[in-house]
Amino acid sequence: MSIRLYIGNLPKEVMERQELQEVFQEEGDSVTTKLITDRKTGKCRGFGFVTVKNDEQADQIIEKYNGYQFKETPLKIEKALPRSKNKSESENTEAEAKPISKNNTNKSKKSRREKDKGGASKTASSTSSSGNDAVQPDPRWADALAELKQRLAASTNS
Repeated sequence: MSIRLYIGNLPKEVMERQELQEVFQEEGDSVTTKLITDRKTGKCRGFGFVTVKNDEQADQIIEKYNGYQFKETPLKIEKALPRSKNKSESENTEAEAKPISKNNTNKSKKSRREKDKGGASKTASSTSSSGNDAVQPDPRWADALAELKQRLAASTNS
């Protein structure tokens, strides 16, 4: 069973896989490397992967090369996480951490139906009448949202 190791903090100057392979040549031919490059520029994206035969070899490489100075930058090496097909891992953990109750799903389906019918005023009244303080705007857009609400209030008052 092969183990993939993530190699982070690679310098952007690394252009070929062979440069990275030379770092791990001491470990033998069983170690293979993969350098992740930008499709447009062809430059290194700052990370890559090393594939080894077993867990023992993976642990040895992590101990030996984590913090190793490669072109004046310390490498960060750890076991790679498996790829997820649909969502990123952070979205999956958030979904698992917040269980959805039947009541919440029915409310969200109801508001979607109202949106589909074209009742903008119905949706606004249903969201404001629900009184759910747990739903907060994304903090990155909170200022812009507050400004839009002020403009909307000013235009409806005029």
